[in-house]
Amino acid sequence: MSQSVERALRILPALAKGPAGLGDVADGLGVHKSTALRLLRTLHAQGFVYRQPDGRYRLGAGLFALAAEAVENLDVREVAHPHLVELNRLTGHTVHLALHQDDEVVYIDKVDSRYPVRMYSRIGRPVPLTVAAVAKVILADLPEADRRSLAARIEYPRYTARSTPDADAFLTELALVRRQGWAADLGGHEEALNCVGAPVRGPGGRVVAAMSVSAPGVVAGPDELLELLPLVRRTADTISREYSGSEPSEDAP
Repeated sequence: MSQSVERALRILPALAKGPAGLGDVADGLGVHKSTALRLLRTLHAQGFVYRQPDGRYRLGAGLFALAAEAVENLDVREVAHPHLVELNRLTGHTVHLALHQDDEVVYIDKVDSRYPVRMYSRIGRPVPLTVAAVAKVILADLPEADRRSLAARIEYPRYTARSTPDADAFLTELALVRRQGWAADLGGHEEALNCVGAPVRGPGGRVVAAMSVSAPGVVAGPDELLELLPLVRRTADTISREYSGSEPSEDAP
C-alpha cells in the first residue's frame, strides 16, 4: 500500500471519534501540516471528509452513503451459503439460515441432512417464533422495549410440553439467549426434533441473521446436538466476519 493511501485511510477512523483540527490530524499521522492538508483536501473532494465552518474536519456524507450502499447490496445468504454447506458436510445434519421480517422469522437458506430422516422445512417458510432457535437468537438482539412489545402481541401455541408457555417465560428465555449468545430448541416445536442456533452479526455487531443445525432425536439426541454448539458458533462467527468485512479478533474461537 502506498504511503499516501495508508495515511489517508488512517485519517478516517481518527475522525470517526469526532471533529479534529488540521494540527491534530497532522500530529496523529506524524506528518507536517502541509501533508495532512493535502490528504484532507483529497478526501474532502470525494465527500469522505467535510470541513466545518470552525475549520475542523469531520467525516463526510459521501462516506456514509458509500457504507449504506455497500450494506444494502450485501447478500447475507450469498456470504453464508458456502459455510452452511461445509457445516452440513461436517455434521451431516440439516442447516438453516433465517432472517427477521416484520413479526416473522423466515428461512432464507437450507442444506438438507444426508440422513434418510429429514426435517420438513422450506425456504420462505416462517418459523415458530416462541420455540425455534433461530427466532430466539434474532429476537433476543432486539431492544428491550421491542422485545416486550413483541412478546405481548404474539401467541404461544403449545406444540409440545416443552413449548414456551407465555410472554414472561418467553422474555426470560430471550434474556438468557442474549447473555449466552446462542439458543436451543430441544423438543419445543416437535418432541423428536432438536436444534441449536447462533447469531450472524453485521457491521456494528447487530444480529442480521441466525443459523442453526437441526436433527431428529433418532439421529442426534439433545446432548449430542449440544456438543456441536462450538462448531455452530465458529461457523456463525466466520460468516459474521465475512459479512461485516472485519478481521478475527485475537481471542476469537
